[in-house]
Amino acid sequence: MAKVEDFFGTINSVSDIQDKRYAHLELLKRAVDAMANATYQSIYVIDYFKREFLHVSSNPLFLCGHTAEEVQHMGYAFYIEHVPKEEQAILTEINEAGFNKFNSTPLNERKGCFMSYDFHISDGEDTFLVNHKITPFALADDGRAWLALCVVSLSPHSEPGHIEFHKKGDARYWEYSLDYHRWIPKEAVTLRPQEKQVLILSAQGYTVAQIADKMCRSVDTIKTYKRLMFERLGTRSITEALTLATNSGLI
Repeated sequence: MAKVEDFFGTINSVSDIQDKRYAHLELLKRAVDAMANATYQSIYVIDYFKREFLHVSSNPLFLCGHTAEEVQHMGYAFYIEHVPKEEQAILTEINEAGFNKFNSTPLNERKGCFMSYDFHISDGEDTFLVNHKITPFALADDGRAWLALCVVSLSPHSEPGHIEFHKKGDARYWEYSLDYHRWIPKEAVTLRPQEKQVLILSAQGYTVAQIADKMCRSVDTIKTYKRLMFERLGTRSITEALTLATNSGLI
């Protein structure tokens, strides 16, 4: 079983954050709550200087039956209590690999980075797979991550992992292999205009026949668009494709 200290070390240590920088964070907390009010996703902020959760939204997805204040007080102990033991080692490896990748990124590109990965959480009765995105919100003077914004949503996949590191403006992304313990460069998936239209119309509740009529295509053509899109995205249904495309910023 992992321990809280396993998530911290020289790789993500931050020093010399002045108290005056904390005096301006109430606006950040209000912004997090406002964002959380507009979505079902859970949002929280990690403070790597104090090694705690700075703020946690009240959305129930990530809370596992606790209040937001209780999860904030628990900090990284939340993972140890609610993530299956066999996946806690994955989280600590992701943590180290992610910071190694982040710290090797040029300083001027770091604020445009985010990492995404899937793991299970349990509320004691049910276990479900979530997608966790983390991006730097504020950097220390030396360029290390001081505050990180985290967004938790339901995963479109069926298994944990799917560890990716993205940089804004870069057509590539990097996928972390748990077998080889290294980052592997990949070409980013893109959607054709017709596929985006199919996804958007599907999200609006239109049937395949109605989409075909709106796009002036045959039903078989729409089915072909969907099949090819599922193959590229690695999904099995329109619901999974919509979730993945939304989480990845493809639509």
